[in-house]
Amino acid sequence: MASCRACDLRVLTAIVCGLLTTIVLGLGIWMTVLKIQREQSTSSPSIPVGFCRNGGTWENGRCICPELWKGRRCTIANFCEKSTYENLTFDKIPVGKYGSSQQRCDKDTLNAGNPIATRLCNISIYGEIELQNVTKGNCNETLETLEKQIVNISTQSLNISTEAQILTSDVDRITPEGIISATRVVGQIFNSSRNALPEAKVIAVTTVSQLLDAGEEVFQEAAATASDNDDTFTTLIKQMEIYSTSSGNLSVVKPNVAVESMAFSSESTMESLNVRFSVKKGTSDYLLPGSTAVERDVDKLNPDGETELQILLSTSKSNTTACGFVVYQNNKLFQSKSFKAKSNFSQKVISSSTDKNNSQGASVDIVLKPKYDLKEFQLHSYACVYWNLLTKDWDTDGCHKNGSTDEFLYCHCNHTTNFAVLMSFKKKYKYPESLNTLSSVGCALSITGLALTIIFQIVTRHVRKTSVTWVLVSLCTSMLIFNLLFVFGIENSNKNLKKSNSSTNKPDSGRNEMLMQDTVDIQNPTCTVVAAFLHYFLLVTFTWTGLSAAQLYFLLIRTMKPLPQHFILFISLIGWGVPAVVVVVTVGIIFSQRGSQWELAYRQEEICWLAVSENNSLITSPLLWSFMIPITIILINNIVIFIIIIVKVIWNTNQNLTSTKKVSSLKKILSTLSITVVFGVTWILAYFMLIGNDDIRHIFNYMFCLFNTTQGLQIFILYTVKTKIFQREVSKMLKSLSQSKGRVRLLPSVACLRLRVRMYNMLRSFPALSERFRLLETSVIVEETTFSESDQADSSI
Repeated sequence: MASCRACDLRVLTAIVCGLLTTIVLGLGIWMTVLKIQREQSTSSPSIPVGFCRNGGTWENGRCICPELWKGRRCTIANFCEKSTYENLTFDKIPVGKYGSSQQRCDKDTLNAGNPIATRLCNISIYGEIELQNVTKGNCNETLETLEKQIVNISTQSLNISTEAQILTSDVDRITPEGIISATRVVGQIFNSSRNALPEAKVIAVTTVSQLLDAGEEVFQEAAATASDNDDTFTTLIKQMEIYSTSSGNLSVVKPNVAVESMAFSSESTMESLNVRFSVKKGTSDYLLPGSTAVERDVDKLNPDGETELQILLSTSKSNTTACGFVVYQNNKLFQSKSFKAKSNFSQKVISSSTDKNNSQGASVDIVLKPKYDLKEFQLHSYACVYWNLLTKDWDTDGCHKNGSTDEFLYCHCNHTTNFAVLMSFKKKYKYPESLNTLSSVGCALSITGLALTIIFQIVTRHVRKTSVTWVLVSLCTSMLIFNLLFVFGIENSNKNLKKSNSSTNKPDSGRNEMLMQDTVDIQNPTCTVVAAFLHYFLLVTFTWTGLSAAQLYFLLIRTMKPLPQHFILFISLIGWGVPAVVVVVTVGIIFSQRGSQWELAYRQEEICWLAVSENNSLITSPLLWSFMIPITIILINNIVIFIIIIVKVIWNTNQNLTSTKKVSSLKKILSTLSITVVFGVTWILAYFMLIGNDDIRHIFNYMFCLFNTTQGLQIFILYTVKTKIFQREVSKMLKSLSQSKGRVRLLPSVACLRLRVRMYNMLRSFPALSERFRLLETSVIVEETTFSESDQADSSI
């Protein structure tokens, strides 16, 4: 027989809540086990751990070795050991590079802090690594003073070139002004009219290679400080082209620059000349001796698995007697105004030219194997361009795409000059899976509970003979909107776009259009709007938890003092207005700094939520300054007030309550839980999710998900289900249902009635205690009391 007694209803409520909690907790444990099993099944790497030795990293199917090592597993030494010469000491020097002495110029000299001498580590004709002689510099010589000696290059070319090489050996000390001065010096050394010695020109190639090790920002600043009429970089580029065609059969390979020349015999009977220049990929990011090759009398490109770059120059024999190639490891000398690089992928530049300077009488075919992080990026498009010496920028005139394969990009140009293949990439974002079962169930229960709580507070206003609990309604409203946005808007719709385009991995091979930047982001304004609303309503939710704590502090700790004047209006302005100011200021600052590219600086691409900076640094991210810091301050305030209320009010021991200890303890536990939920104390678990250990972090992830996705359900249980009005109305409804089915109406339980009488008499004997506990009832409503200040409390809640 069905029972509608109040005690039975409470037992039924407790059983239902327990079952729901058990189901959600079980789902969480189940999802944790499945996730761990999935990670274990996919975590086995294809390359054994430690395969690449001595700091090498596995990229694109091979070990990329640091400067000091080479070989398949980076186990072959590629350096000269630490050495001494007279009173000078040199650390390990990579092959092909100059090492700086530990001894530096005195602080009294013009060149204070720069190395006194350099020493080259090279490979002999027998393939052995050996140290070259030490070259000492002049400590009273700087790049700026060296620039003034250009007029003496014809007679002092070797000394000037050597000094320039020494002064640029420490790239960390090179300034933008030093870049400009050094570029002017080596540009004039390559100038054939200056009659510099061949040895000086070879050393100048080393200087250019060392300059290209300087940071990109240093070159950008150097280009910005130079006037529009300054042809410093242009002069160097042009003179290196001429040098490559006027040196006979020459091969100079430095870490960042390689120069190859080929002279043609007048006895050749062939009407056309086809020369192929190849750059092979090695085990490092630098050019090594033997990594370049020049072949003549070939009819086509022939890239293989070891080819990184290849160019085929076709010209008439009557138009040329020599040709030359220059390859730059990066494009720092080519500071473009139209193409902006955001990634750190180097864009190789290759020059092809003839000695007759008849660029229109030749054709060039280029094949390039893109070099980038395959795990993080996908090649989106490319453009075949050349460096226009007049506009000092990249141009597509006379060049077009010649197709692409899974490995190579092909270009064709009808003239000779400096060429490059500009590439744009799409980042391979790791879009998370859809909300798991735990999150979906928890959010659905919270949405339902919050909606019912709001309706209950509004509908029962007159029945309870008190005003609507404004703080609780505002808190539930903001939390309800946040949960709805979270469930239906947190996923980026680009995730589905990625799945539909997952099969098209080849880059765009259509029209040869100039690219503006090397990264492509698919815009999604809807996701940005959702992120802004999530940001706002979650801040609103936390703000109202803080205001709830402040209100409860006034009502419980300062019971004899009235609430501040216009308290409701004041807290409403704070609760709904301050978060809006934070969001608007955040968006405004990011927009002013990033312009049209502000969206992904504000939100993530993976989900529609606040972004972390590109280098995964939390310090510079909007997530820290516009969210974590504000909620941390609010949580600290809530925890302090929570502890004060727990110690001074709820768990304050009273010897007169020993006769009803069990009921009193249950009341205290429920009151503690109700404050914990409203104050958002369980959000502390979010900080434990930052722990580096994956196993521990997964545990806190699911604990956080369990407690906070069901926060709305908890509020519904503690602030609606546990109220007498709700229980009475449900009891009436159940009685009505039982009567409609012809069931006998049951009388209230005698035992339950006796318990109510005892509790009523006990609370009447302690009016002050009764008032405090009524303030902490799960409805969070101060009912009418005989105290004079109760009327003001009711009008403020």
